[in-house]
Amino acid sequence: MSQTDKQPVIMQIIPELGAGGAEQGCIDIAAAITKAGGKAIVVSNGGYRVTEIERIGAEHIDLPVHSKNPLVMWKNIGRLKKIIKKRGVDVVHARSRAPAWSAWRACNNTNAHFITTCHAPYNISGEAKRLYNGSIANGEIVIAISDYVAQYLQDNYTIDKSRIRTIHRGIPIERFHPAAVTPERMIDLASQWRIPDGANVIMLPGRITRWKGHHILIEAIAKLKRSDIFCVMIGSDQGRTEYREELDAAIREKNLGEKMRIVDQCTDMPAAYMLSTVVISASTDPEGFGRVPVEAQAMGRPIIASDHGGARETILRNKTGWLVPPSDPDALAAAIEEALALDPTQRAILATRSMAHVIEHFTKEIMAEKTLDIYAELLQHQSHTHNQNHDAQKLNAAE
Repeated sequence: MSQTDKQPVIMQIIPELGAGGAEQGCIDIAAAITKAGGKAIVVSNGGYRVTEIERIGAEHIDLPVHSKNPLVMWKNIGRLKKIIKKRGVDVVHARSRAPAWSAWRACNNTNAHFITTCHAPYNISGEAKRLYNGSIANGEIVIAISDYVAQYLQDNYTIDKSRIRTIHRGIPIERFHPAAVTPERMIDLASQWRIPDGANVIMLPGRITRWKGHHILIEAIAKLKRSDIFCVMIGSDQGRTEYREELDAAIREKNLGEKMRIVDQCTDMPAAYMLSTVVISASTDPEGFGRVPVEAQAMGRPIIASDHGGARETILRNKTGWLVPPSDPDALAAAIEEALALDPTQRAILATRSMAHVIEHFTKEIMAEKTLDIYAELLQHQSHTHNQNHDAQKLNAAE
């Protein structure tokens, strides 16, 4: 990433810096910008991960860019424009709709390029919502985190296909790799979760919300009628207790209390994956990308996911995992049986193929390289335009 005579300044804007794939991607790209010799700025409403931004040598600026209040969004235009001009920002990269609405307007009458990342298909329930959602499609370049999301943009907004670039999310292979997990970490988790010795562990990572499909997995486990399995569902209900209570009731009703456990959080997901025999992603609605299938494959674990959204792009069907119809407990149960029937040689072949697949396509280094290439493309155009203007000024002076 280079520019003619100044350090490139890239400003990413994201609502908050908490947990989530968009937030992790923002941090990874800020680190890549800094490593490549650029100046990385992240604007957000704050969050517990601000320290990570500062630790990698990037600058964090607090602004209420999370707000969907029209007055706040309008005020953010002026606030962002001041930052763009004061910091000499070359590229503004918005990662959500409300920030995109303000940032697009803030870039007017400045030299800054404006791009966006669309992380998921948004619900369109009227023209007003369409206009609001459409802010994410206003970028000179719009990054889609999957071909599924790219198709959504083409189908719903007036946007030339050439402006859409698919860049899949990437994961840190140095963290999500079997060799990086010590036996002690696995033993510690198994003890915390009281996993029976010798059990086949069926694992569903995902916050406790209905569309993640926990209730579908409970139905599938009940249909299996096996005594050698233990199911762990990892995720917080984030205050949405009604669905959690519904899941607890279903587990009791089906007499699965000895076979299933809901764990509020896990700070060591690589070790959790290593404990698993099969990993499940049972989303009832399509995910824009879905980190769980990629992380599971990176750890060499069989993955079973719903057959829609980003999973169709990240899983090699019947080679690194299974894709089953969404909201179908019978199909999910059948796939679990098939995965549990793999012999050690078959599991080893699947693991090798899965890890190679992730290393080839879904690392954070690949994601960063492709994103920095887009920044460089815009900066090169900016430099070319600057040179043309400079030449024109010299011609005018000569006349």
